[in-house]
Amino acid sequence: MERVFIIGTGLIGASTGLALRGAGFAGRIDGWDASSLEMAAAVQMGAIDGRASNRDDAVGLAKLADVIVLAVPVLAIKDWMQQLAPVLRAGQLVTDVGSTKVEIVELAERLFVAKDAASFLPGHPMAGKESGGALLAEAGLFYGAMWLFTPTTAEMTAIEREWRGWVGCFGSRMLDMDAARHDELCAWVSHLPQMLSTALAALLEERFGDAPEIAAIGGRALRETTRLGASPYSMWRDVALTNTGPVADTLLALEQRLQHVRENLRTPELRDEFALANRFRQRR
Repeated sequence: MERVFIIGTGLIGASTGLALRGAGFAGRIDGWDASSLEMAAAVQMGAIDGRASNRDDAVGLAKLADVIVLAVPVLAIKDWMQQLAPVLRAGQLVTDVGSTKVEIVELAERLFVAKDAASFLPGHPMAGKESGGALLAEAGLFYGAMWLFTPTTAEMTAIEREWRGWVGCFGSRMLDMDAARHDELCAWVSHLPQMLSTALAALLEERFGDAPEIAAIGGRALRETTRLGASPYSMWRDVALTNTGPVADTLLALEQRLQHVRENLRTPELRDEFALANRFRQRR
């Protein structure tokens, strides 16, 4: 692996470039982002060495790369997959960092199957921040985090094996799983917390607005439970569109659980609910 091309130089893309450098990668890293400001920041930080001047130039740089990292939202990942598949060659690897995997895997199984095609490795690092952008990128973002993969084939190519090796050098743990299982689990452990925090923050804003008492008495509990409410819609739109069923199932289950809590505020069942919650936290 001598050349890497990162499409999307925001938080995850720029952090990937910084992580590669921090792990000792001495090859060339190029990048492309629809935002010239994000690309400029990524260059200034040393996350990428050079940048594509436009989308056509980005395709040209992708042809030269050994590994292409798609670090953009899921719908944009699918768009780039369709654009790159016909022009890449065997021996190249395309991987992504998308938060949902079923639709990406289904598309990869159609586009990257010919003998002369590049290989595709769907991936998802379970790392991030409530806000995005290259300026928040850091080399250690993935340290200790789980980097999930949902392979489309059982056979591992040499370049895929090498890429996994670099991910390990980032300090990440790795786990392979089925794409549908990935989307189901992430709906519970990632997407539901985001929707819950967003709904709570929106409810508080609607009910209290800028009332100074909220900031004065809210404290740590309020800050922690609404922290994810700072995430922009642009980061989560594609998750909602491509994992609608599993996310809706988790929200329905939470609605039912909240109803149960509401109906038992004055009964011993509330104590049982706290006991279950305490047991879950003690195991983590």
